[in-house]
Amino acid sequence: MQAFVRAHRVRFGDCDAAGIVFFPRYFEMLNDLVEDWFGEALQWPFATMHGADRAAMPTAEIQCRFVAPSRLGDELRRELRVTRLGTSSCTLAVRFTGPASDLRLELTQRLVCVTAQGALTPQPFPPAVRAAMARFCNTDFEQTREPT
Repeated sequence: MQAFVRAHRVRFGDCDAAGIVFFPRYFEMLNDLVEDWFGEALQWPFATMHGADRAAMPTAEIQCRFVAPSRLGDELRRELRVTRLGTSSCTLAVRFTGPASDLRLELTQRLVCVTAQGALTPQPFPPAVRAAMARFCNTDFEQTREPT
């Protein structure tokens, strides 16, 4: 199965005083990647999702491992795959790698499709969106583990 891949050039505003990416900025880069995936690959832009469709896609869980620092000017490759696809939730595996394909960050993120009004109750993915998500399913995509 395919991955959704986008580049991100580390900018001055991404970095802290030590000249490395300030860790919360990675989560902004992640959110940008997910928003691009929904808009470009799934054809369900956030403007439509949150507007006319009155839905939202909050993060219910996230696990992250920072492997190596990224520095100003680095070109990061952000790669997203679906490792689990349910009726109203999905689990994503995301990796950020550096210019030499060296792993910088890896994470898993669980998103839940909810109504964007009232109690934010789970709702099924629209059928066309779920079908588009299935193209990115890869249950064999393993996260790198630290040696025990």
